[in-house]
Formats: sequence, structure tokens, C-alpha cells
Amino acid sequence: MFGFNMFPDIPRPFNTQYKCYSVSMFPGNERHDVERGGKIIMPPSALDQLTRLNIVYPMLFKLTNKRTNRITHCGVLEFVADEGKVYLPYWMMHNLLLEEGDFLQIESVSLPVATFSRFQPQSIDFLDITNPKAVLENGLRSFACLTTGDVIAIKYNQRIYELCVLETKPGSAVSIIECDMNVEFAPPVGYKEPERIKKSDEEMVVDPAELMPEPTGFVAFRGEGNRLDGKKKKDISTSSKTAVKVAYQRGVPDYNYRIGTLRFIRNSRPPSKENKEPVEEFKAFAGEGFSLRQTKSKK
Repeated sequence: MFGFNMFPDIPRPFNTQYKCYSVSMFPGNERHDVERGGKIIMPPSALDQLTRLNIVYPMLFKLTNKRTNRITHCGVLEFVADEGKVYLPYWMMHNLLLEEGDFLQIESVSLPVATFSRFQPQSIDFLDITNPKAVLENGLRSFACLTTGDVIAIKYNQRIYELCVLETKPGSAVSIIECDMNVEFAPPVGYKEPERIKKSDEEMVVDPAELMPEPTGFVAFRGEGNRLDGKKKKDISTSSKTAVKVAYQRGVPDYNYRIGTLRFIRNSRPPSKENKEPVEEFKAFAGEGFSLRQTKSKK
């Protein structure tokens, strides 16, 4: 009667059961792009049914293995599978505990946009990656959503690294399409922090006098004595002689030091021969004497 729709169409959920197979069973060429991501291949009839149900985009699905009650979420890559079949990445089938040809329940869902996620590498080899966040960001481009508890697989430098999704916010399942998500990493499985060897206080205490160089030149009371009666003195072993330690003197820092400069400080220069003054030789008892008595003046 009226030319407009007073009651807009309410999106109805898509809920269908399919037989699932791994991507390696897909006919034709190998599909490495499916194996590296988090999207599945569905039959063309699923696309016709989804368009009639007015599904909200992007298309996200909840996968349920009713036999084990395992749940995960994914996106769709193509609608080219055989009727009644869907093809999943191997890591997704491993998380759902599925075998080839098992039945899988697929339901359309709407997930919140991710704001935070936390991953735990399943191998210590992940620490060898120089920039793990950049590698993870590049690998997640082929994913549509994340589910807490899943173990995803990312390929980098001809190696496959597995990461467990420990936490996602704002929900246990989130969409990562066109989002700004903060990422954190937990210590890898089997990682042990290196033990720090604590040295005892006695080993760390060093007497500063032991760091001083040995004294050179004159040292008091270090000579050898002689007996007045002419007899030979007793031999004293060198080991019994106590070493004379030099008193520790703290150095004065150079406050004018500039970073990147080297200064070579040398001792005083030897006096030049031209300006050398004659030195008088020492003669014993050659000094002048003085009398303590005052001389009386003659009248």
C-alpha cells in the first residue's frame, strides 16, 4: 500500500553445516595463500545464501566442532569450493581437532574491532627475529579475526612460527580488519632467563693499596744491617720479609675532559744543554764558621 518499507530488513544469521577438509585436499594448484592466513574457502551456494540474508560486512564466521566443543573464528577468502565442502588451513583444523571429512558448523557473526592482543611464541627460535612486531604485522594481513586460545602459524624466512593468542581485547574474539591494535609478547615456551652469578661480598672487596704500583727509589728501613762485633748475621728468608704497601692515593679527575678527545700527558721535559748552569761540587767541611761570643770592641 505504501511506497516505502516501514520495517527495515533485520540481518538473519547464516548457520550451516559442511564437511571440512584441509587446503592440501583442494583440487588444482597448491594454495599457499590459504595456508598462511586465517580465511577459508566456501562453496558458491554459501555466497548466494549470504547475500539473501543481508549479512553485515566484513563477513566473519564462527566455526564450531560440536564433537569436541572447540570454537574459533575466521573470514572467507573465496567461494569456489565444491558444494557441501569447505577448505581450512591446517593450523585451524589442528585447533578444532578436526579430521578430514568431519562435519563443521559455520555461523555468521559480528565481532568487535581489536584494540589489544598478547601472543606467546611456541618456540625459542622466535627470539632470533630482529623485529618480531613487524613480522607479526605482516603475517596478520592475511587474517580477518583472532580468537583467544588459538595457535596461529606465521611464515617468515622459509620457516613457520607458531604463536598462541593469550589475550584479546575488548573480547575473546575480535576483528583485526582496519584496526589500530597494540601488541605484546609473552616469554616463549621453554625460555629460561639466564642465571646471574652473585659474588660474595668478600670476593668483591678489594684493598685499594693492592692496586697501587710497587714503590720505586728510596724506601725507609729497607736496607740490610751489620753487627758491631763483626759476626755474621743470621740469614732471614725473603718470604718472611713483609712487603711495604704504598698508601692509596685517589686520582684527581679531569673536569675539562671532552668526549672524543685523547690527551697524552708527559712528564717534564729534560733541561736543555744550552741553559745548563754549572753545578758546584760538594766539599766536606768547607763551610764558614761563626762564633757565638760577641767580639769586644777595642778602645
